[in-house]
Amino acid sequence: MARIAGVDLPKNKRVEIGLTYIYGIGRSRSNYILSKAKIPPDTKVDKLSESEVNEIRNIIDNEYKVEGELRTEVSMNIKRLMDLGAYRGLRHRRSLPVRGQRTSTNARTRKGPRRMAVKKKGAVKTK
Repeated sequence: MARIAGVDLPKNKRVEIGLTYIYGIGRSRSNYILSKAKIPPDTKVDKLSESEVNEIRNIIDNEYKVEGELRTEVSMNIKRLMDLGAYRGLRHRRSLPVRGQRTSTNARTRKGPRRMAVKKKGAVKTK
């Protein structure tokens, strides 16, 4: 089993897909890494030799921030925005959409489940 950047890559998948299990590596970056290491992208992860795994590991370690280091950087960027009192930081703090989406409808992923409005008993409208 190939272990790169602290992540066990799935054995039965292609290397191109397997590398995307590492936080910070998507399909395009995965293909770039494989082309640099001269490994065909349709190779299965369990068919990789130890030298090929080491080559991939070296490329990732030298050129990219991945996993814990990247997660720390992202969370520090969000914390900086919140400390500054920037608009984006306030939206993060209130758990609302940050990038300008509407919130009157369709913000359920960010806002969480609906809270039921409670009607007061005996509330009567007066003129």
